[in-house]
Amino acid sequence: MADSRAESEPLLSRARGGSGRDCLAGSAACRSVRGGPGARSRRDLCFDQAAVFIEDAIQYRSINHRMDARSMWLYRLYYSNTCQWILSVTIFLILFLAFIETPSSLTSTADVRYRSAPWNPPCGLTESIEVLCLLVFVADVSVKSYLVGWAQFRMNLWLLAYLAVLVVSLMDWIVSLSLVCQEPLRIRRLLRPFFLMQNSSMMKKTLKCIRSSLPEMASVLLLLVVHLCVFTMFGMLLFTGKKQGDGQDRERLMYFRNLPEALTSLLVLLTTANNPDVMTPAYSKNRAYAIFFIVFTLIGSLFLMNLLTAIIYNQFRGYLMKSFQTSLFRRRLGARAAYEVLSSMTAEGEAHRQEVGVKPQDFLQALQKVQLDSSHKQAIVEKVHSYGGDLLPADEFQKLFNEFDKRVIKEPPPRPEYLSPFLKSAQFLFSHRYFDYLGNLIALGNLLSISVFLVVDADVLPEDRDDFVLGILNCVFILYYLLELLLKVFALGLPGYLAHSSNVFDGLLTVVLLVLEISTLAVYRFPHPGWKPEMLGLLSLWDTARLVNTLIVFRFLRIIPSMKLMAVVASTVLDLIRNMRAFGGILVVVYYVFAIMGINLFRGVVMAPGNGSLAPDNSSAPCGSFEQLEYWANNFDDFAAALITLWNVMVVNNWQVFLDAYRRYSGPWSKIYFVLWWLVSSVISVNLFLALILENFLHKWDRRSHLQSLAGDPDTTCQRSVELLFRDVLEEPAEEELMEKLSHHPHLQLCR
Repeated sequence: MADSRAESEPLLSRARGGSGRDCLAGSAACRSVRGGPGARSRRDLCFDQAAVFIEDAIQYRSINHRMDARSMWLYRLYYSNTCQWILSVTIFLILFLAFIETPSSLTSTADVRYRSAPWNPPCGLTESIEVLCLLVFVADVSVKSYLVGWAQFRMNLWLLAYLAVLVVSLMDWIVSLSLVCQEPLRIRRLLRPFFLMQNSSMMKKTLKCIRSSLPEMASVLLLLVVHLCVFTMFGMLLFTGKKQGDGQDRERLMYFRNLPEALTSLLVLLTTANNPDVMTPAYSKNRAYAIFFIVFTLIGSLFLMNLLTAIIYNQFRGYLMKSFQTSLFRRRLGARAAYEVLSSMTAEGEAHRQEVGVKPQDFLQALQKVQLDSSHKQAIVEKVHSYGGDLLPADEFQKLFNEFDKRVIKEPPPRPEYLSPFLKSAQFLFSHRYFDYLGNLIALGNLLSISVFLVVDADVLPEDRDDFVLGILNCVFILYYLLELLLKVFALGLPGYLAHSSNVFDGLLTVVLLVLEISTLAVYRFPHPGWKPEMLGLLSLWDTARLVNTLIVFRFLRIIPSMKLMAVVASTVLDLIRNMRAFGGILVVVYYVFAIMGINLFRGVVMAPGNGSLAPDNSSAPCGSFEQLEYWANNFDDFAAALITLWNVMVVNNWQVFLDAYRRYSGPWSKIYFVLWWLVSSVISVNLFLALILENFLHKWDRRSHLQSLAGDPDTTCQRSVELLFRDVLEEPAEEELMEKLSHHPHLQLCR
């Protein structure tokens, strides 16, 4: 009863007072009443509301959700690490089912000539796992719908689509069980990637940007179609072939036999996959024919395709900044909402005071309820204490949230203290950077020795090799790495040694090498002239030791921070890895959908020679054909094989071989599928990836002076995240804009 009353009352209303704003009708939810359990419960409600708003601001979430006590408890439970982990695992599990369910990918090879019969799960096994996943999604959409309210749910297209996908999936699941898993088509498999998309706001933004760029891309694609059609007609007229066996006739029979073949040949030439094969027959007859193919390539590949890249980049130029701008607005809005809640408590509790603000102790009490790591929480507490007991105004309250963007660097543990002057000198020597340089030099010598022996032994048969020198060198290098590990632990202490990720990598690599070396010596004995480990039949053990030893090359990555320009490039790569999850998700969705479509369309059409197959024997197959190149593993008989086939087509090297083979095996309509995949993957996705790389890199490169200036920043215990790095080029939302947005909150009423 109290919760429903709190939900219906204005949360942030207060009497006309120090803020100078008029309040809407209704009693204040956060009013401080002297005495009684009601006053304490309302005060606790205000702190809970402020904590939820702060969490929304930290995570850049929308604040348009219910704010009563029960709803906030459910909201925080939903966004807890446990629930989000369960949701992520469920999404992964339902997508992973495609590898196990019929047709299963549980075979050692995808080659139709050698592939054994795969194990297919009995009906009901994967379906049981699937229905559990669907029930989790039902609970997910139910909680989301309740938290945002019915009015918001009706206007949210993603939630409506979420509900529709679940209804269709459950109905299709019922049909599967009714037919004992013998249905020819499972519609729900095509809908599974939706669960991944709806759970990522960045993927939704990326899809929105792709949708907005479709008209511009369609105009260029139309020009490409006109370009292909015009040159196809020219080619059909040029290569009519009047004499049997001349160059024109060979060109016509091979590439311009009919209109579909000519169109396909020039489409492949647009990707340069069959260049210069398509030109060679005519060019061998008359060099003037080269003009036709050169002009076609210049207009299509070098002009129109690059124009398409420019359009996609222009559409996505500023995409990163727009995303940061939206995130900044959400943070400011959540922070402002928290400020209004806490300041209303101050105004009601001390109505005689004219200034408006938040008591530091109130903010710290709300902060204790926030789910936040201790390092960031401690940094915020220290920042608030620096204000003393003064009220926090709105602008200073907003600045506190910049601390959440900083990645706190923990202070390294103190080094051991030695009393002996000799030990102190040794500690200084082995903790100096020159000792690291010596280790890198030794590692370089290790790599050079491995490379030299690989070159020397390249033409020597395994049974004729003598690994005596290499075995001795391997022992020497491993002993040095072990000595280096012990000396660094002596100088830095074990906690100090483990505080650096580079030392952890070196230590793990040294331990693995030491175990492998001891095992090698135990099996093969100590190296001696004529030492041939391969003769004992345990080749993998010796080769494993040599292979792991080459991983020492990663030691050289630690020199990157000392080179400023290389550091900018390396940090850009790391930022891309962190910020390209949305693009990676889009790519997963595209691959998944096309793989399922390919299985439904082309499963079983590729069959090995014999057994009624349409494929000719390898000896009689034309040179360069699917059969002659032995591309038998490129099929759509299971999900894993379909993914690899799509990857090979996306690279567009020899993709005309796939076009020709599937045309012969399944019909000319199959070209539509592969051309669509080429457009979506190689044209749109690759250009999108290029645009995002350029956007991120150019901004980071332009800000390199800002990166260098951070070296003199007094706040040296923090690293800047990408959002905070570009904060000075983003536009701060106006207070009027924030208040206007808050005034339209579906579950929140403000004073005016």
